[in-house]
Amino acid sequence: MRWKTIDDIEMTDKTVLIRVDINVPVEAGHVTDATRIEKIVPTVRDVQAKGGKPVLIAHFGRPKGQVVPEMSLRVTVPALEAALGRTVAFAEDCIGGPAKKAVAAMRPGDVLLLENTRFHPGEEKNDPAMAAALAALGQVYVNDAFSAAHRAHASTEAIAHLMPACAGRLMEAELKALNAALGDPERPVVAVVGGAKVSTKLDLLGNLVEKVDHLVIGGGMANTFLVAKGAEVGTSLAERDMAETARAILDKARDRGCSIHLPVDVVIAREFKAGAAHETVAAEACPADAMILDAGPATVDAIVEVFTRCRTLIWNGPLGAFEMPPFDAATNAAARKAADLTRGGRLVSVAGGGDTVAALNKAGVADDFSYISTAGGAFLEWMEGKVLPGVAALET
Repeated sequence: MRWKTIDDIEMTDKTVLIRVDINVPVEAGHVTDATRIEKIVPTVRDVQAKGGKPVLIAHFGRPKGQVVPEMSLRVTVPALEAALGRTVAFAEDCIGGPAKKAVAAMRPGDVLLLENTRFHPGEEKNDPAMAAALAALGQVYVNDAFSAAHRAHASTEAIAHLMPACAGRLMEAELKALNAALGDPERPVVAVVGGAKVSTKLDLLGNLVEKVDHLVIGGGMANTFLVAKGAEVGTSLAERDMAETARAILDKARDRGCSIHLPVDVVIAREFKAGAAHETVAAEACPADAMILDAGPATVDAIVEVFTRCRTLIWNGPLGAFEMPPFDAATNAAARKAADLTRGGRLVSVAGGGDTVAALNKAGVADDFSYISTAGGAFLEWMEGKVLPGVAALET
């Protein structure tokens, strides 16, 4: 992948349209988690340092092309001002008269936020007219919203073809990390894929067995693979109707030279609750009245051994029911080993997906991974090998 960055485009005295993701949680009219807002600060400041005037473009919620006052981006202004340390102006619309007037009033050093792009049906339709109306507001386009890059919308895809375009600092960091993990990685490469269902990650597994050297399968989906290999899994979560598909993935991996690692021992319980009575048994020895809730210690040892032989790790999904002690043990132990290897310079580790980020935070190691993606759907589609329209539009 090749794309321009802020460093490659002249911005002096230019209005710079920056597509950001500030779709943050709000309660009682106040932002409760400003993480996404804080992450855009480097891009805004670097645009200003190059003499540009930043105009922030964003969506908020799912208004479905209608003006929904409760989904106005105005609610984010105080948090933006706190993060940027300056006043942020607000335009009542993202296109047309109000937007043009607000842009015209900008002076060097100003920051402007435009109203929710999804108040217009043309946004999600990737309407050329909507894109042209946005592009008319400035001279340079910066996409800093990787988390929205899997959507071909007017503010993420069509607009990038209408003016000089580049990646913002957050987008740049994400693309570099992802390229280092799957595009041109140091080998051997290991991927950890967990979660509940094989059916939701077919594209992901199919792509990974062609790209990685080792694939560790955990969580509920590991049970489906155990069933496919003839094991009984009791009352465990498993998609028995996907057994044939699981066998096909195992065959494809063998043909591609990808080693698949399934649990060799498991932690079982009769109740799905924190602190439930539990025991460790061989992976194929789950009693008929018990359920598998975590990988066992021998499995963790095997995973750790794979990590020590690899140079690159991609992680999506926990190894067990990580929300409930003691069934978080395998995820915590494997994550901590990955963090140790990363800190020691022996592993490049990239992780993403909602449960994954939560699990790594719970294990206390999120800051030690090389890169943690909070992009959700975009991260998964990238792992599936799909073209992300918002990224493709930036490629040179």
